[in-house]
Amino acid sequence: MVSSFVPEITSAIFALRPDFRALSIVASGVQNGPTDQATGELMHRACSGLGWASWGEAHLEAWRDAYRAFGAKPQRTPCSAEALRKRVERDGAPPSINAVVDLYNAVSIRFALPVGGENIAAYAGLPRLVQAVGGEPFETFRDGVAHVEGVDAGEVVWLDDRGVTCRRWNWRQGPRTRIAADTVDMWFVLERLAPMPVPALFDAGDMLVDGLKRLAPEAVVTQVMIEPPALPEALAARLARG
Repeated sequence: MVSSFVPEITSAIFALRPDFRALSIVASGVQNGPTDQATGELMHRACSGLGWASWGEAHLEAWRDAYRAFGAKPQRTPCSAEALRKRVERDGAPPSINAVVDLYNAVSIRFALPVGGENIAAYAGLPRLVQAVGGEPFETFRDGVAHVEGVDAGEVVWLDDRGVTCRRWNWRQGPRTRIAADTVDMWFVLERLAPMPVPALFDAGDMLVDGLKRLAPEAVVTQVMIEPPALPEALAARLARG
């Protein structure tokens, strides 16, 4: 299953944001654990260089626009990349979780890019990015107690056959699929909007893969770029003519 773990992004998402691209990375046989010195240094460099590229702030603004388009309020529930930036501005760095989570958080901070990391073994079927019908279950905790809440109609969510794994596109991940210290088979999704250059998305993927390979040189890593389906030639020509 790991080799064929490719997400589905529905046409409604590309209708909402035709500029959306996702780099899907699957890594099997990773040796996770506490953050090591090299991962800590990556995080330190990312947090020390919040100037980003020239498109960094504009990329976060594009995510704010995407959230508003499906009815979310990004000032209350920002995308994951913006939430990490706010944490760095306030505390100097996000809290250390484990080596892999700290690695992909460093990538997210460095590239102003939402990055999700998931435990493949916890999935029921393949991940799908959809606009919710409304009421799909999201397993979480409230006041330390397991709680299931229904998501809003029209909300962009990641889900599998069991329920929602991440709310509001990439705002809040559910605990069921989080990467823990003993997770070995992992899926990562790096989510880009314009104006982030596509080559920079691949650079972010390279930073993540290099870090994973350093942690586990024998890990098997595959990458797939998810783009909108190609239009039929005749339709594309007609749209180009206006």
